[in-house]
Amino acid sequence: MSRRAAVRRPPRGHWLVLLLVLLVVGVTLLFEGWTTHQVDAARVKPPCTRPIPREADDGKPLLRFGPKGVTTAAMPPGTVALTFDGGFDPVWTPRLLDLLRMHHARATFFVYGQDAARHPKLLRRILDEGHEIGSYTYSGGDLGVASPLRSRLELSLSQAAFAGAAGINTTLLRLPHTTAADTLCGPEWPAAQRAAAQGYLVVASDHKDREPWRGVVTQHSQTDLGYHEAEDLLRDPGAKRFTTISGGLGRPAFVDGVPVAQEIKGEGLIWSARLGHAFLTAMVWALTLTGVLGVLRMLLFAVFARLHVRRLHRYRPGAPRLREVRDPVTVLVPAYNEEVGIASTVYSLLASTHPHFEIIVIDDGSTDATADIAEGIGDPRVTVIRQPNGGKPSALNTGLARARHDIVVMVDADTVFEPEALARLVQPLAHPAVGAVSGNTKVGNRRRLLGKWQHLEYVLGFNLDRRMFEVLECMPTVPGAIGAFRRDALMGVGGVSDETLAEDTDLTMALWRAGWRVVYEQSAVAWTEVPTTLRQLWRQRYRWCYGTLQSMWKHRHAVTEVGPAGRFGRRVLLYVTLFQIALPLCAPVVDMFALFGALFRDPGEAALVWFGFLSVQLVTAVYALRLDRERLRVLWVLPLQQFVYRQLMYLVVIHSVTTALLGTRLKWHSMKRAGTADPYLLEAPTGDPLDEPPPRRSLSSR
Repeated sequence: MSRRAAVRRPPRGHWLVLLLVLLVVGVTLLFEGWTTHQVDAARVKPPCTRPIPREADDGKPLLRFGPKGVTTAAMPPGTVALTFDGGFDPVWTPRLLDLLRMHHARATFFVYGQDAARHPKLLRRILDEGHEIGSYTYSGGDLGVASPLRSRLELSLSQAAFAGAAGINTTLLRLPHTTAADTLCGPEWPAAQRAAAQGYLVVASDHKDREPWRGVVTQHSQTDLGYHEAEDLLRDPGAKRFTTISGGLGRPAFVDGVPVAQEIKGEGLIWSARLGHAFLTAMVWALTLTGVLGVLRMLLFAVFARLHVRRLHRYRPGAPRLREVRDPVTVLVPAYNEEVGIASTVYSLLASTHPHFEIIVIDDGSTDATADIAEGIGDPRVTVIRQPNGGKPSALNTGLARARHDIVVMVDADTVFEPEALARLVQPLAHPAVGAVSGNTKVGNRRRLLGKWQHLEYVLGFNLDRRMFEVLECMPTVPGAIGAFRRDALMGVGGVSDETLAEDTDLTMALWRAGWRVVYEQSAVAWTEVPTTLRQLWRQRYRWCYGTLQSMWKHRHAVTEVGPAGRFGRRVLLYVTLFQIALPLCAPVVDMFALFGALFRDPGEAALVWFGFLSVQLVTAVYALRLDRERLRVLWVLPLQQFVYRQLMYLVVIHSVTTALLGTRLKWHSMKRAGTADPYLLEAPTGDPLDEPPPRRSLSSR
């Protein structure tokens, strides 16, 4: 990712890949949710209001539907067709098979198709030991209340699972949630008729008294209770013969082989079910991990912010303090087509309370009146340099070469300084180990929803990050909007590099590796103009994220270095990789899984998790806003931020990572300015108390 990489158009095809991945994930989750979780919630059937037809209500458990109506049948006297319902149990199903083998008995197992797909070895063992297989539908959904489409899918998917697991097809069917024939009342009866029209023999059970052992179809579950019931029955001396449904009727088995094509189709279903189940399990762990990491990050923010505040008050009356920095300062303002905001920036700097400073405006080949406006200010402390367009790093290096003082402050041309900001920004440089200072950037144009979202991001994200990074001594970025540097530190690392699109991050990392400390001064406040459209926001964050990736790659060897440089590298690169790259890359799938949980699992549980995480964010945001002395009324936009802004940010990360992996080099994208960085002076009041910022000193020099 060096600057020698070819300049190519940013990739587009990966969006198709992302959509394809999300489509596959969505279909997998939909299939897994429908087949595993979205089954009939009413396990206890309500009383029937419509009984079954009289000719079927004779107690016989086998029902055949034909053109002339329904006929029934039963087992011969002294014959018991032992049946087991439901899914395979890894513990009790093998024990049931052992029990049947010990008593030389045969049985019919009515199996969920999804369990046949998950346990094909058990299905094959049942067949190998002479038992019979019947369908219990795919997921156990109540066919009486299911739609015709779902009824067909329940039956066809179960047959596909049997074909893939053992190469068979069965025409035996027991409807879930039914026992004896009279429980097929109400909507179950039409469901049984539809199944019979597809060639199924509908099997109920007969729980009437067993003496004198007339033909009985008994029904048990594949559980410990079903095992003990079957054990008691098999030991009953009155029973003569235990067999399958087909064996009791004296006819060929209801189970047949299937063509190879159908077997292959069934194997595809089995692999899909396995992958879906494995993916679901992995997503449960991933969602748990990301949730824990997200909450942990919020808690770390609060803890380290508190530690940072305590550091600010560590000096007590009478304790020695560092000297106050009143040294002269050079302020560099690189500008390209900034005519709407350059005057506000320069005037705010001229109103600074710091006693000695010069301002150098470097016009980087602007095609508008930026340089003329700066020159027209007419203050001797302001120098304007014109140069051909070479980019922001080139402009900063030009200004650095003309700087007359040992302390250099870099300011974006859309930034408005508080009067005390310049003086406070340079104070940490009194410590000889400090090479750079990050100021506190605030959003000026926050009246609209997009501005409010970015305002929360600056306060809750960027500024809390900086407090934590200072405590951990791993500040990765001194923002271009407001940062102070030692001139000799800048010259020692070769000035401002143009090898990345995040020259501020690249420069900060280089200073750490050169042995300098970088700190955060929260009282040095400057107001910046943020993007006002989603397109502008996308382009800005795309450049930031891509430039950060470039800087991380450029300074990757810091991880193995010793001393402060190595400590910085290991801490910040791990943090950025985990929280700002890895988690956003997983975010789309996590969101889909959260939607899956709301639709197919427990909506209350999903809502509880979401509101719990939001509550942690709200508490942290309240603390962050208090630390920055901001109003709390903006918190109403935080829940909305989770549905639009958050998705946009992780799409930016995905796009940036793809661009970086393909080796594409981006061009610098300048943002169209509106001159709204200062909300106090550049925006008319709206009368909305939500938009009124806290009072501050006016800039009298304007």
